[in-house]
Amino acid sequence: QVQLVETGGGSVQAGGSLRLSCAASGATANTNCMGWFRQAPGKEREGVAAIFFSVGRTYYADSVKGRFTISQDNAENTLYLQMNSLKPDDTAMYYCAATGDCYSGPVAFWGQGTQVTVSS
Repeated sequence: QVQLVETGGGSVQAGGSLRLSCAASGATANTNCMGWFRQAPGKEREGVAAIFFSVGRTYYADSVKGRFTISQDNAENTLYLQMNSLKPDDTAMYYCAATGDCYSGPVAFWGQGTQVTVSS
């Protein structure tokens, strides 16, 4: 089992920044992919960013490219999402996710989410 706990959400004005953190614990050795999803009310869950540790590749949704940066601290088993130039459309519940492969199969583990609210 892998446990994921997100922190760092909150309310910010448009143009501001937040950094989300995801602390992973448990049997993390086989989690080669970690990333972030978000879901706003009435909308589908959307993949935001991911990092595939074994091949050193990252993914970003077009809507956040150039504004968000995903990073990791392997020693602390922590994933980060630096969110700059935030827009009201970024308002959503943000979820940390972990799995064995970024490209195949469903997400194996989910965090409980952290709310991000961006006001205009």
